[in-house]
Amino acid sequence: MMTSSKSETTVAKADPCAMVIFGAGGDLTRRKLVPALYNLAESRLLSDNFAVVAFARKLEDKAFREQLRRDVQEHLSGEFRKETWDWLDKRVHPVLGDFRDPEAYARLKETLETVDKEHGTGGNYLFYLSTPPSLFSEIPRRLNEAGLSCEENGRWRRVIVEKPLGRDLDSARSLNRELQKVLNESQIYRIDHYLGKETVQNILVFRFANAIFEPIWNRRYIDHVQITVAEQVGVGSRGGYYEEAGALRDMVPNHLFQLMALIAMEPPISFEAEAVRNEKGKIFRAMKPITPDEVLNLAVRGQYGDGVMPDGEKVPGYRSEPNVPADAATETYAAVKLMVDSWRWADVPFYLRTGKRLPVRYTEIAIQFKRAPFILFRQTPVEQLEPNLLVLRIQPNEGIALSFSAKIPGPVVSIGDVNMDFCNQDYFNGTPTTGYETLLYDCMNGDAGLFQRGDNAEAAWSVVTPILDVWSASPPRDFPNYAAGTWGPKAAGQFMRRDGRRWRRL
Repeated sequence: MMTSSKSETTVAKADPCAMVIFGAGGDLTRRKLVPALYNLAESRLLSDNFAVVAFARKLEDKAFREQLRRDVQEHLSGEFRKETWDWLDKRVHPVLGDFRDPEAYARLKETLETVDKEHGTGGNYLFYLSTPPSLFSEIPRRLNEAGLSCEENGRWRRVIVEKPLGRDLDSARSLNRELQKVLNESQIYRIDHYLGKETVQNILVFRFANAIFEPIWNRRYIDHVQITVAEQVGVGSRGGYYEEAGALRDMVPNHLFQLMALIAMEPPISFEAEAVRNEKGKIFRAMKPITPDEVLNLAVRGQYGDGVMPDGEKVPGYRSEPNVPADAATETYAAVKLMVDSWRWADVPFYLRTGKRLPVRYTEIAIQFKRAPFILFRQTPVEQLEPNLLVLRIQPNEGIALSFSAKIPGPVVSIGDVNMDFCNQDYFNGTPTTGYETLLYDCMNGDAGLFQRGDNAEAAWSVVTPILDVWSASPPRDFPNYAAGTWGPKAAGQFMRRDGRRWRRL
């Protein structure tokens, strides 16, 4: 039985502020943001001087509040308490208007002045852009024109920007320039909801607070690293968006690269935001550039066709989804091999894969160590001598597992694989979460450690853009090339076998 020594710490409430949600009538607000605010309120982490301003094009106050309540009840993983909801509900203030209309921002300013007086929010404003990417530069510009982004007299103003942060390197640079015309970099919080997951945040603690792991966290002991983000769902009603994005653009330069950076980075001098982001940025810049000639060998793309999911459900192929052309060449699966040119990681490949309509919904980081010398076990079948494996599970069952070899009891020396498994929920009795609570709380307190910095976002795009360029110039001839409910195209397996390795079975 595993036991722990738990230190009780008192967590301070967030700073007083008003949170303005642009696109408050959207799916993200209903499924994630408001349930996250509810959880923060239930945990007593929101300031008593807190309010929400819901900015949307169409919004009827009473119906909107009733819908929010139903959405919170539907998407909470814990108990719904009327007292907590009532506390939050009376702090919600709607503003109607078009995101491009200057008069709407004048109404917003008036509402925020009222909110400051009623709730004592102190002129601190957090603006959350839950909108289409085309508005990511427009809204901050309008806020600046209305005098709502100016920080003075100790009042702070922060803007959270959702992904995608551009479509390629050029557009990412352009977006950064537009944002930095009207905001200081310290005011911009580029959010990645993967960094709100407990196991992701636990990576740095796991690495740097445990002396048994850091000495072997390098090319001398590690053979390779696999990072998998597998999704069971198809594109559904998001076909229009997905045609503009694709699996590589949608997942790799943000979610997967963030996970890779946390695994590969050097120890920061502190957990201060800039110290952590500096080390992550070094990893993006140390990734070996991929030339157009190398794309064929270092990247694989796929698109799902008709198939049967593990539960027996028959599902259509990507080209049969709503708003998707019958000859669509967009990838729904992407795998990439990356190398980090550093003393720690030279010769250690990082294999990244993500896809839709795969057999399971699962996200993990698998660190495979090198095999032990075989001299003692020359008569032992090689399949009984599996290499040690450390697995960090990100979702859905967050935790950490370590496998190693041990003797099976009996008179004959026979080797078996042993798995030590730690699950967050079983061990620490975790509180309900949507993955956004920590990110919102940190932003309210001015801690940008879990948010992307502009130069780092550009560095990540510089690695991915050559692949996008080659794929765009050379349309695939074999799409669809994997059936829904399978583990992607055959080329993905061949991609690993060329290196004498295989994808981990999930």
